[in-house]
Amino acid sequence: MDANLRFWRAEGQRFLLWADALDPLLLLKSANEIKRTRLLIQTNEKTSSEPIQNNQTKQAFLLSLSSVHPDTDKIIPVLFRPPAFMPITLPLVIVSSVQRHARHSFFWQFVFHTYTTAFTLINGNGTPKAEEYSLRQKQLFLGLGAISYSASVGALPLAFVNRFVLKSSLMQLVVRKLLPAPLLGLTSAFNVAMVRSPEFENGIEVMDRNGKVIGVSKKAGEKAVMETAMSRAVLFGTTFFLPEVLMYCVQRARFVKNPRALGPVRMFVIMSVLAGMLPVSFSMFPQCGEIKRADLEPEILSSTEETEFFYNRGI
Repeated sequence: MDANLRFWRAEGQRFLLWADALDPLLLLKSANEIKRTRLLIQTNEKTSSEPIQNNQTKQAFLLSLSSVHPDTDKIIPVLFRPPAFMPITLPLVIVSSVQRHARHSFFWQFVFHTYTTAFTLINGNGTPKAEEYSLRQKQLFLGLGAISYSASVGALPLAFVNRFVLKSSLMQLVVRKLLPAPLLGLTSAFNVAMVRSPEFENGIEVMDRNGKVIGVSKKAGEKAVMETAMSRAVLFGTTFFLPEVLMYCVQRARFVKNPRALGPVRMFVIMSVLAGMLPVSFSMFPQCGEIKRADLEPEILSSTEETEFFYNRGI
């Protein structure tokens, strides 16, 4: 079992760990620093069995969690590391939320879903080397289709408003303000399920409590993908919905007197909601996921007497 997974399994406060691991300053660390950190961790015998008390060791783990893929042991490209997720998605979410034309909305949502889909692909479970090339091709093909579909669905409310004149202010509110949130949440979850579908088609590795790989499970793969898809839907559904509700309350209560100040206030609200929701969504389910014996395939169970098994959920 990789040191990152052992750490997630040993530590209980997942929200606080993610809040620390998402620090953008960790992106400034060089590849050599990351490699030295991994070497330090791998030679530290305490990491496998108990929570970390030493602050220096904990900082080393935070760098490892934010920079190294637990399945492949490779350094993740800078733009697709967890600390880069908010700085890159924040402007895309803000721009997408203020569009008034369907074509512009489609373009920005296409860019948004392209990044989040690539992030999902890179931070998912690794593929067997013998099948890596063909599976990557399939994932790229599925990802491109999911991106195009999601951007089209996301632009539908504006296309509908622009084509049909809605006289009812309630309908304007629903179509322009409330409908985009569930659509973005559902399409984000759909993208995760599509690009990581080979994981529940081919299975992912499951390990016993000692970290020994005991087989490849499709059921564990399905569980990992569905948990990640659900967390992504909660993240972006809430990030689109909650700011609209808060801004509606601000405008109704007239907290902001100057109409020109509403734009910066909206940006601040979206940034605050995304910053708060990111560690919440990443910590909704354990990174080192657990699956019971009764939920695994018979061929895996025949080779071991263990009752609890673990897997990498991915992000």
